[in-house]
Amino acid sequence: MLNRTLALSLGAAVLYVIANSVPMLGLTVVGRHASTTVLGGAIHLWNGGDLIVAVLVLFTAVIAPALQIGFMLAIVLGTLRERPPRWVGTLLRHQPTTRTWSMIEVMMLGVLVALVKIADYATVIPGIALFVLWVLVFLLAAMQANFDPREVWNKIEWVEATARRGAAGERAG
Repeated sequence: MLNRTLALSLGAAVLYVIANSVPMLGLTVVGRHASTTVLGGAIHLWNGGDLIVAVLVLFTAVIAPALQIGFMLAIVLGTLRERPPRWVGTLLRHQPTTRTWSMIEVMMLGVLVALVKIADYATVIPGIALFVLWVLVFLLAAMQANFDPREVWNKIEWVEATARRGAAGERAG
């Protein structure tokens, strides 16, 4: 189970980097062309005075998904070690929060609505990141569906119990 979660997490990490590196959308209006990335969209919102929306987009579409993927990679890689480090349990406790705040699918729905509304006024050119983000939505869902936190907790508890028994044996001997 952990190997499948690791593979999905690595795939999500690669897609995340691509999605945030290449343009998501391009618009052509009366001969002028502009394109932007997800991060660029948050920056445009900030520069346009929509500070709260810009921070929400940045957090839910850039930071939280990065934390979700990063935490999952760290948890799985730490758990696959013979003696999982203590921080694996700490990350495991905070991992559901990153999943809750990661809202790429909500952003994609908003982009879809905006595209439908603007289609009459501009030529919309979908970028590679738009398609990558759609795949990433499903990959993140698969990553979460394949992850069983009980498997990690069992391994951490087993290692901690062994360490406690070893420490008790050293004190007795």
